[in-house]
Amino acid sequence: MSEPIRLVVAGGGTAGHISPMLAIADAVKHEHPTAQITALGSPGGLETKLVPEAGYPLELIPKAPMPRSINLDLIKFPFRFLKAINRAKAVMRESNAQALLGVGGYVCTPAYLAAKKLGVPIFVHEANSKAGMANKLGAKHAVAVGTTFAGTGLPLEEQVGMPMRSNVATMDRSSLRDEARAHFGLTDERPVLLVTGGSSGALSLNTAIAQSLQELNAAGIRTVHITGRGKQLTDDAGMLLSHEGYTQVEYVDRMDYAYAAADLMVCRSGAGTVCELEVAGTPSVLVPLPIGNGEQKLNAQELVQAGGALLIDDKDFSAAYIGANIIPLLTDQHKLETMSHAASSLGRRDAAQIMAQKIITEVSSRVRSGQEG
Repeated sequence: MSEPIRLVVAGGGTAGHISPMLAIADAVKHEHPTAQITALGSPGGLETKLVPEAGYPLELIPKAPMPRSINLDLIKFPFRFLKAINRAKAVMRESNAQALLGVGGYVCTPAYLAAKKLGVPIFVHEANSKAGMANKLGAKHAVAVGTTFAGTGLPLEEQVGMPMRSNVATMDRSSLRDEARAHFGLTDERPVLLVTGGSSGALSLNTAIAQSLQELNAAGIRTVHITGRGKQLTDDAGMLLSHEGYTQVEYVDRMDYAYAAADLMVCRSGAGTVCELEVAGTPSVLVPLPIGNGEQKLNAQELVQAGGALLIDDKDFSAAYIGANIIPLLTDQHKLETMSHAASSLGRRDAAQIMAQKIITEVSSRVRSGQEG
């Protein structure tokens, strides 16, 4: 193509939506360095930080979630929703978009409807094993639908895996280990437990870990705790919680370091996390988010069945569970190696490139045939 590809990408709210969106954008940019890519997001979402940091322009459209009860918001909803659609249409017109990629979240429903009205081809990637409402709508009008897991029930679905940023997709856990441990200030070879509740944190995980620090340290285990933004643990004096063998951080930009430093990770089972654990080959204990439509437990199934992870309900994750299960596991190197190999056997690294190629091929075909616009 002589002219640059013009792509709008839509998704937001959490890193689980934003990370695959940016991974696909990066893959398009890698193939076509002159590509013009604009992101659509909503005010207050994590995209307002992550998208500009990734180097892409971000346009915000108003949130218009469907009210779940009969109230004043229900009366206002049609007007808010129409405003969101019109704003999405304006962005696509201004950028002269040749394609829309949606990955889910509030912003995607108006974006999909705007693209359909404008005749802009729609591409969908569904990260979870159970598709959200926005992507169910988008998939009905899409020219291609990529999924992380098989059996989502979306039309045209093709299992491609989870698009992930290149520093995770191409990582080699063993060769990165020393650099990763130095990043967290780990200076010896004691086994490392890394705990994270994701970008938003997880109170139940944080509480159980805080109650287990003495027992973990006594067992010779170093604990690295990513608490989530604004979720730092404090002591009775209001100071940051500290303990021998314990490192606390709010947020980590380099998750490849987290996967490489950990001998075992305790975390939620968001689709992105599960797939990154597989690519990294990091053994894990998965604690699905107890709210939502149960997709996190479904996301974990394949990895658990393969032997790469243990699964525990949120209500059962406690200091007692850590003492009875996690500490013995961290001192069993053979078991950890077996889990690592099982996780690695499932890892897929090329999803972003597959989705990017679908977009590039469709846009190029439309330009050649004069269908653009």
